Amino acid sequence: MINIVKNALLRQMLRHRCQCHGFKLLFALVTLCLFMLSALLFSSVSFAATYSVSDSEELKALLAESRRGDSILLRAGIYPGQFEIHHGITLAGEKGAVIDAQGRGSAIIIFASDVTIKNLEIQNWGADLYERDSAILIQDFANRARVESNRLTGGGFGVCAENSANITVSDNIISGDPERYKLDRGDGIYLKRVESPVIEGNQIFHVRDGVYIEEGKRSLVIDNRFSEQQYGIHYMYSKHDEAYGNEAMNVDGGYALMSSEDINLYRNRVSGAREFGVLLNMTHNSNVSANRVSEAHNPQGKVELGNEGKGIFVYGALDNEIKHNLFTTSDIGIYMAMGGEGNLVYGNHFVNNRTQVKYVGDQLLEWSNDNRGNYWSGYMGWDSNRDGIADNSYRPNDGLDKLFWLYPEAGFLMNSPVVALLRWVQSQFEFTEPNGIVDSFPLISADMEL
Repeated sequence: MINIVKNALLRQMLRHRCQCHGFKLLFALVTLCLFMLSALLFSSVSFAATYSVSDSEELKALLAESRRGDSILLRAGIYPGQFEIHHGITLAGEKGAVIDAQGRGSAIIIFASDVTIKNLEIQNWGADLYERDSAILIQDFANRARVESNRLTGGGFGVCAENSANITVSDNIISGDPERYKLDRGDGIYLKRVESPVIEGNQIFHVRDGVYIEEGKRSLVIDNRFSEQQYGIHYMYSKHDEAYGNEAMNVDGGYALMSSEDINLYRNRVSGAREFGVLLNMTHNSNVSANRVSEAHNPQGKVELGNEGKGIFVYGALDNEIKHNLFTTSDIGIYMAMGGEGNLVYGNHFVNNRTQVKYVGDQLLEWSNDNRGNYWSGYMGWDSNRDGIADNSYRPNDGLDKLFWLYPEAGFLMNSPVVALLRWVQSQFEFTEPNGIVDSFPLISADMEL
């Protein structure tokens, strides 16, 4: 009996000793982890430094020696040459700090992620578009770059990036070379295979395209100003993009959506475009809404060539929604051709365009949705029940319209009572299968908020 008690006490003591040893081991491991975490935080935060430089050689030396998290401030002055960034640093300038690339190559080339460039003036970089000469060239997989509040003036690209993600370009002034032929200039912002970029609050002029996005995804382009260039925003093979609050003036085209899908283009403005305000070219499943396009006019445009200024040009585009836009005072309000029939068109205002609609096709298209059509400034109809919808449908693309295309000098007769009578007679004695555009629920008055 005594031996049994002794053995039990011995086992209890051994168990207690093991538990104490386990607690000590656990305490040691926790202490070690805390020490390593503190060391990591100390190394990443405490060693970040801020430097200031005053010449190019000093800048190049610091760029080579800098560590992730460092900041380099350029004092006022001119810094000739080209500069490379290989660490995630911030490069900023005092007022009057100018990087001059002396007409060669790219001024700044970024190889690392998490780089910020701000408050600099960059000028006179190269203009070789094949070599991607840029004010700021962001290399492959250099993610999360930020380009903020800079002034960029040169012949090549302003900001150029490929194969990267989460880039932000905001509040910059980007100017190309107005002496160069438009298509020989670089784009203000060129992005190829870049995912989730944010382009916001920039002023871009005298470039090829203001913002060019190719094979991109989930871009956000907001509140930018474009002028004196080919297109304000140009999408190619892009998906799931959004653009709003932008304004394009005196451009060839405002917003070009080409071979793309799921683009949300809304609340943008275009004035004085020569070719179009909005282009949907082989683009699908996109939304074009609440945009305002005015004075799209081509001084050299000819009816027989179809190159007049267009509020919106739909070419081979399917399954898009075009709604609540204002297209006004342009050569053509809306031009649709080459299989662009499968789209919803409703709630738009076509006001005082020389030709409201030009449709090149042989189908009969209904341009209304849920018993609500569009407003046509040239339509003279009745609203007997005062519900805001005209009693009769409207055909803005009938045989008489086609005569006016061929003989535009007779355009002043378009809204006359004689033409209204001819349209009525035509509707009563139509012997062929109808085609063109019909709005079965035309709006009787304009929405003053557009």
